[in-house]
Amino acid sequence: MEKFPLTRKGFLRLEQELKNLKTVERPNIIAAIAEARSHGDLSENAEYSAAKEKQSFIEGRIQELEAVVSRAQVIDPAEVQGGDTVRFGATVAVVDTDTDVEKTYQIVGDYEADINENKISLSSPLAKRLLKY
Repeated sequence: MEKFPLTRKGFLRLEQELKNLKTVERPNIIAAIAEARSHGDLSENAEYSAAKEKQSFIEGRIQELEAVVSRAQVIDPAEVQGGDTVRFGATVAVVDTDTDVEKTYQIVGDYEADINENKISLSSPLAKRLLKY
């Protein structure tokens, strides 16, 4: 069974999203579907169709997050840091040789990667290349 490497912070964020989907979003969409049903003919009811589509998305995301959380391998980057080897959780500085612009990235799991936070997935081409060092 495939494990999903995550930092503690990434794991907690996914757990929080899962909890929110189950305790807030799911009940809200059930109420929205019930409200849309009360408006009559479902075949021409745009609110009902939109609510069912959103419900489908929410249920799919819940299943995905449950699978990830149940198979998560939480890794503390502080425990794997050290030496000159680039590993999961490492923060690395990369310099563009054409412009001399330096960027710093943290290598994280696929489910917590966010380029806006300078977190790249360990399965990304850049991370794969860096992990060879």
